[in-house]
Amino acid sequence: MLPTENRLRRREDFAAAVRRGRRAGRPFLVVHLRRASPRSESGERTDPHAAEGVVPPARAGFVVSKAVGNAVVRNRVKRRLRHLVRQRLDVLPPGSLMVIRALPGAGEADHDRLARDLDTALQRLLGGPS
Repeated sequence: MLPTENRLRRREDFAAAVRRGRRAGRPFLVVHLRRASPRSESGERTDPHAAEGVVPPARAGFVVSKAVGNAVVRNRVKRRLRHLVRQRLDVLPPGSLMVIRALPGAGEADHDRLARDLDTALQRLLGGPS
């Protein structure tokens, strides 16, 4: 399970990551990442819950639609993705927002395949070695 401070919950945060972040698509996942920006162009803080001068931790959220499978399959995919993201939180820049959207084939994918797709997408988004 992801720690509370690393969970993406608000609709505005999901929208910011998806609309203003970078995207990397893989066969089973699409990863959207918006790097931290303490203030927006208008000068207001982008995270109203963060204290002044404190950079919030990286946060992640998940989108798993009914196209992935029934409720049991969707929940299994979310559990696997939460577990994978928890292991990779230290790679994400502080304050960044990440949304992972599972594609229809993710329900049949095993844990290792999801891990490979997530790692490849993060390398692409963060500029790491390919």
